[in-house]
Amino acid sequence: MKKIPSVRPLVLAMLACASTASQAVSFTQNDVTLDINGTINGFYVNREARSTDRATGVSTTTTNSALSNGLLPGWINFIATTQYNGLDIKAHFGFAPGINNNSQVIGLPISNNKTANAPNQGTDPYSQIDTRNVYFQFGNNTLGTLKLGRDIGLFGQNIILSDMTLLGVGGTSNASIPYNTTFGMIGHGYMYTGFQSQITYTTPSLGGLQASAGIFQPSSFAGDETKAPGFQAKVDYDWKSVAPGKVWGGMVTQSTNCATAPCATQSFTATGYELGAKVGYGNFEAVAYGFTGNGLGLSTVGAQFFGGSDNNGNKTKSEGYFLQGTYKFGDTKVGINYGQNKDKDGFVLTGASPMNSITNKAFTVGVYHSLNKYITLVGEVNQERITNVLDTNTDARNRTISVGGLIFF
Repeated sequence: MKKIPSVRPLVLAMLACASTASQAVSFTQNDVTLDINGTINGFYVNREARSTDRATGVSTTTTNSALSNGLLPGWINFIATTQYNGLDIKAHFGFAPGINNNSQVIGLPISNNKTANAPNQGTDPYSQIDTRNVYFQFGNNTLGTLKLGRDIGLFGQNIILSDMTLLGVGGTSNASIPYNTTFGMIGHGYMYTGFQSQITYTTPSLGGLQASAGIFQPSSFAGDETKAPGFQAKVDYDWKSVAPGKVWGGMVTQSTNCATAPCATQSFTATGYELGAKVGYGNFEAVAYGFTGNGLGLSTVGAQFFGGSDNNGNKTKSEGYFLQGTYKFGDTKVGINYGQNKDKDGFVLTGASPMNSITNKAFTVGVYHSLNKYITLVGEVNQERITNVLDTNTDARNRTISVGGLIFF
């Protein structure tokens, strides 16, 4: 039997950003190969948050420290591959625990549901084990591949894989300390793709051109009925030359309906479109990306379908762009990125703010050093600015400094 090379999952696909080689433990029994691989990270994070009342000009500043995961949680993957009757077959389980713990008293149970009589009892969603990958797929280079289960989404996939803060911390405004992960530049240039239930088909690669499309678990974000699943698709074109690169386009759409009254809106449809490019020359690499959404949700939070409309079905309109440049010096990569998201109308108008839009802006300066083929050390400075926070009359500025590292195996 010809052994099938294991296609690395999301976290190990990031190794290209860190300039390290993926290592995995492999076992072969009869015609099935089982690969085990994963990653662990930890960071010291110092966050200064300043809130300014626009009416009075009075500012309040708070500073907090944390020992935290970065944008990636921990991850352990079990990947089984085989071939049968000309088909490449793969099954993947991926579990993503975090290192964070919000207990205020060492040695006592952790909790976010504290009461006066039981201040440290309950459960802790910040330190949970997140099952991100549970899927199987089959196909070949001629027929393409069909995937069924839970895995990373299509819309927004390429940009988060290209964000240098994926190996670091980035910003912390949308993920308060502690949390299972930070948000990197999510909400500041792009929206989070998420790990979603799906049935997705990917075409064979034809001269670098490849497409994926699938149906996804619908979200009841408006109305009270989801007659049809969500739909996502993306098209990639990769080329190799003196200046290798990639361009891509993607889209997401989903409709909801009302089966009973009273109901906010009839036949509500959310849509989003994206366009991105990445090109390298020597040790330099540049990324440019933009998206637009109508009813897709509050892009300034970054979660798809959250806040896609107000109570009357008026859609939130969103848009954003992201720019990044990195350069490698031997085993060290330095980079800077900038992103901006803007939301208006729809859910934004339910707030008390006199303005009708919210804008998030952020930039990150980062250093990523490959200590060896397993370990990457990271240092970042991130600055975020949020204008017109929902239900307030304030502007917010957050500065996050982080140092730490990751191990991939």
